[in-house]
Amino acid sequence: MTAARDPLARLRDAAARREDAGLRRTLRPRPSGAGGLVDLASNDYLGLAGDPRLVEGAVAAARAWGTGSTGSRLVTGTTELHAELDRRLAAFTGSAAGLVFSSGFLANLGAVTALAGPGTLVVSDQVNHASIVDACRLSRSRVVIVPHRDTAAVEHALAGRDEDHAVVVTDAVFSVDGDLAPLRALHDTVRAHGALLVIDEAHALGVVGDHGRGAAHAAGLAGEPDVILTVTLSKSLASQGGAVLGAPEVIDTLIDTGRSFIFDTGLNPPAAGAALAALGVLESDPALPGRARDRARRISALAAGSGLETASPAAAVVPVFLGEPHAAVRAAGICAEHGLRVGCFRPPSVPKGRACLRLTARATLEEPELTRLEAALAKIACSTGRSLHT
Repeated sequence: MTAARDPLARLRDAAARREDAGLRRTLRPRPSGAGGLVDLASNDYLGLAGDPRLVEGAVAAARAWGTGSTGSRLVTGTTELHAELDRRLAAFTGSAAGLVFSSGFLANLGAVTALAGPGTLVVSDQVNHASIVDACRLSRSRVVIVPHRDTAAVEHALAGRDEDHAVVVTDAVFSVDGDLAPLRALHDTVRAHGALLVIDEAHALGVVGDHGRGAAHAAGLAGEPDVILTVTLSKSLASQGGAVLGAPEVIDTLIDTGRSFIFDTGLNPPAAGAALAALGVLESDPALPGRARDRARRISALAAGSGLETASPAAAVVPVFLGEPHAAVRAAGICAEHGLRVGCFRPPSVPKGRACLRLTARATLEEPELTRLEAALAKIACSTGRSLHT
């Protein structure tokens, strides 16, 4: 009798290969508060995660409704608070109706899979978020991946389709490069071919447009019946959850057929209360989104001024490209030495050869914090031989 194989050996071998390639990931629990580090890694773009108004919104909701929603939204998980959040998110973005999910990831899964299926073509930008990629895979549709921000490729895919129906899906602001999708041109193309346009506003809501109402609103697409928005509540709104916003027919379809809605426990009431409070802050302080965008432009200018490859930010995300994973890990270590917490993105989060630091701006960043970042970026540039000052 042969010895039984160790079923975990292949996992250890794969982990060792990832270690050699600089692709191991580690959970690093952070302490309460800032922990002594300047936050340039989180998605708290408006600096509201510790805002007393949001804390009170969460506490009041917990006192009124408890800590959990107690079931799926179709059973016991829809409270009056959830219904109010559905309405407020729709009104804020200029949409006809809304439906809150327990995460932004599930909102994308629900929207794409419910609107697609056999007989429907799905067209997706090649750098869309992983939640969109997974939604496309689960859609049971033929999927065409088009080059980044290539409206002509979208036109070609729609014009040549055999399917009766089509859905085009794109991030509004892309999560690593921080650039903006050509939403007006995409919408013109979609409308000409009788398709639907799904726009993921995760990194745009709260940062782009008047009062932070999002990229679709800024592009003049708010309320268009063939436009569907997905949003997350965990970034600018400093809470948890997601939502799909669009025509009543879309929301009805999700309630009837959206598996990630029907079979998931509803968003917990404290998160709904915090998100409602964040919407109130945005409505009362329209300067917040502009401050976040200004800080992002400052960060990009500091990186470029040090000789590092970066991009012009459309919202709060600023990449600093280092190339290979080990270089990105070393750069993140330099930032930590300067008291900065940054994002370190490596494959599969980014394409091979495009490992980077992802710096995220906050509306509450102050000059001393930006000065500290400038010093760190200069040291990174020297360490990579890219400094403009050597």
